[in-house]
Amino acid sequence: MSKPVAKALWGHYRRHPFQILLVWLGLTLGIALLIGVMAINQQARESYRQGEQLFDNPFPYRIRSLQSGMKVPQGFYIDLRRAGFKECVPIDEHRITTEQQRDFELLGVDPIAMFSTLKSTGPSQPQLFDLITPPYPILIGEQLARYIGVQDGEMITLDDGMNIGPLRVVSDERIGGPRMIADMALLRQISRSSGFTAVICREMSSERIRDLEAKLPSGMGMDVNQSATLEPLTNAFHLNLFAMGMLSFVVGLFIFYQAMSLSLSQRQPLVGLLRQMGVSGYQLSGALAIEILLWVILGLVGGNLLGLLLAQQLLPSVAATLSDLYGANVNLAIEWHWQWGLASLAIAVFGSVLACGWPALRLIKTQPLRLATRMSLIRISGREFAFQAIISCFFIGAAYGVYQLPHGQTAGFVLIAFILVACGLMMPFILWQFFRLLAKVVKAARLRWFFSDAAASLSYRGVAAMAFMLALASNIGMETMVGSFRYTTENWLGQRLAADIYVRPPLSVATRLETWLEQQPEVDQVWRRWRKELDTHKGIVELRSIGHSQGEKAAMAVKVATPDYWAKTHSQRAVMVSESMALREGWKPGDIVNLPAPLGKGWHISAVYYDYGNPHGQLLLSQRNWQKLWQKKGAVGFAIHLKEGESPEPIMARMGERFRLQPERVRNNAELMNQAMRVFDRTFVVTSTLGKLTLFISVCGLFVATVAGEVSRQRQFALLRCMGMTGRELAMLGGGQLFIIGLLTALMALPLGLVLAQLLIDVVLKYSFGWTMELYFFPSQYLVSLSAALVVLLAAGAWPVWRLVKRSAITSLRESF
Repeated sequence: MSKPVAKALWGHYRRHPFQILLVWLGLTLGIALLIGVMAINQQARESYRQGEQLFDNPFPYRIRSLQSGMKVPQGFYIDLRRAGFKECVPIDEHRITTEQQRDFELLGVDPIAMFSTLKSTGPSQPQLFDLITPPYPILIGEQLARYIGVQDGEMITLDDGMNIGPLRVVSDERIGGPRMIADMALLRQISRSSGFTAVICREMSSERIRDLEAKLPSGMGMDVNQSATLEPLTNAFHLNLFAMGMLSFVVGLFIFYQAMSLSLSQRQPLVGLLRQMGVSGYQLSGALAIEILLWVILGLVGGNLLGLLLAQQLLPSVAATLSDLYGANVNLAIEWHWQWGLASLAIAVFGSVLACGWPALRLIKTQPLRLATRMSLIRISGREFAFQAIISCFFIGAAYGVYQLPHGQTAGFVLIAFILVACGLMMPFILWQFFRLLAKVVKAARLRWFFSDAAASLSYRGVAAMAFMLALASNIGMETMVGSFRYTTENWLGQRLAADIYVRPPLSVATRLETWLEQQPEVDQVWRRWRKELDTHKGIVELRSIGHSQGEKAAMAVKVATPDYWAKTHSQRAVMVSESMALREGWKPGDIVNLPAPLGKGWHISAVYYDYGNPHGQLLLSQRNWQKLWQKKGAVGFAIHLKEGESPEPIMARMGERFRLQPERVRNNAELMNQAMRVFDRTFVVTSTLGKLTLFISVCGLFVATVAGEVSRQRQFALLRCMGMTGRELAMLGGGQLFIIGLLTALMALPLGLVLAQLLIDVVLKYSFGWTMELYFFPSQYLVSLSAALVVLLAAGAWPVWRLVKRSAITSLRESF
């Protein structure tokens, strides 16, 4: 008996094939985005633990200069090789900018030294010697080549017109993550610098490590593995990605619930007949359970495959972002892990039970007589909407309770989740009541019927509209947050990068360079600044000095300060603190604090300033206090202001030639600004992509749900057409209802998205990164997003009506029964 019951129930999908797509789409795309984010996060964390990796060989040790911008001298590396440390090889990193204004990292290696260091020979090793053979190719991994859209044999044209290459696309994805690899000599032609960015070493015994550390001169340090330092820094970044993935899964789950609820409601008459024929509830439950299990299996398989494809497309962008922000080298080769499948299985089963439990229980527990008489879901949809609204009130209360608790990153995400769920549950009830009210208020019979039918249609449109609203609100929230952050960062950079030229000279030439600069006719002012890093038990603290001129005061983006903070900073034992450090330590202006040695106790906090460019805490000291503590020690830098109308290029060229300064030590304002904004845009491209994919999932779900729902109303449309309604009037009926539902949903999503953006800024960003900013609005972006969504809705409603109008009324009526 069970097999005929299952065949009868599953035969529903032969009559409604669109629902197959709708059910599969919701669960598959939701799982795909979640798996994609999980894959990216795990791949990044595994790369942190492995450390530097080239040609399948790990190099967990990195020797570098402790002074930012300084390189490892070539003589030091030669001494290491003479001492027998063949486990170490030099690397040089240089960022190139193409004529399309896209920047990439080019890694220079010594092929001969690298070959002797690698543990084993394989297909990658012969490619090393190709680097020193004309025409001097550049190695690039398949994933990176696919991401930037280049093919084997292509040349790269730099922004200065220089051609480098050709590119050699290799299958070995472990040649350097989001980087291209070339011979060190090619980098010397491009940048004309000396020294190395770092010297990396493969695994060694503890005795060899002690011998190596003993040979390090002052100013050099050795980092061991990246995991201990990178994972804490990048936790907030990965948590934000995972939150976006979970949001996408929830939106997909709403679509799955919508599809299953519609499918089960349309089978009510069939279930009623089966029950009257003697089919038990146990048999029906078994057939429905098998059906749901099959959907879960199909969703898992499709979701995991699509998730891996999505991760492969997004990982190069994530890797470039992590490299720019934290110096991480993330491997681009993704392999499926059983943990992802197990996690997606648990989440999919839980979500499916949550989505299908109540509709299936309602179908089985309803009296057979009521089901056989074609009881519609519309009869009880009002009660369900009211029940959802009551549950929504509990979530609103829970959100208020969470808001009263101490704020933090986790509490921020919980608060946002509660608000989104509360608004999603409340939205169908508000629409239903609004349409019922209009049906009572308007006097025209057609309009009253129009709004009554719109309220009834929420029985199958309500959940899809709910998912659409949540996705649209999330997209608006992310657009607003990212746009506000970009606008704030651009303004902050414009204020902080007040000088025309920035120079980081070696300490040995700093005094002579400053004297020379002050003698140049085009120079107006020169600001000297010292920099030093302290490694404390709470992490790295960056110390900087600041002069007392009014120009330097104007370049500070002060958030809150004590009266006469500038005078106190330069005349007392006082410091200015970055916003992130003040938030982490709980400091505010006027506090007396104890700072790490050698600073000591009893420092006065004179001001807290905005700082969006530093992952560590930062303190600003006056030149007077700096000289008391360190005299002329630390890394020195100059900010050079030119007289109005003077071009920076001539003096930069003279300065570099006279003092033999490496190009990376001399930067002009425009170059720094452009590079910073490129890094910023690349940082948020993943978040923006995930937001758009979430919106795409909801729009697709709403489209297919609308098409399926409109097809299920074919009998009603056919009857209306037989009664004399024209095709235009039918189109106005279906399209008008969809337009009003979509417009009201969008109008609800807009304020919800702005509230979401405010919470992201005030809670999540503040406690993830220590940053706060003002909220800015972008009406044009909102208009584009809302208009595109409404166009999709109208297209979804017009297609079934168009199919109906193309056929005769009698044929459509006969096919509907």
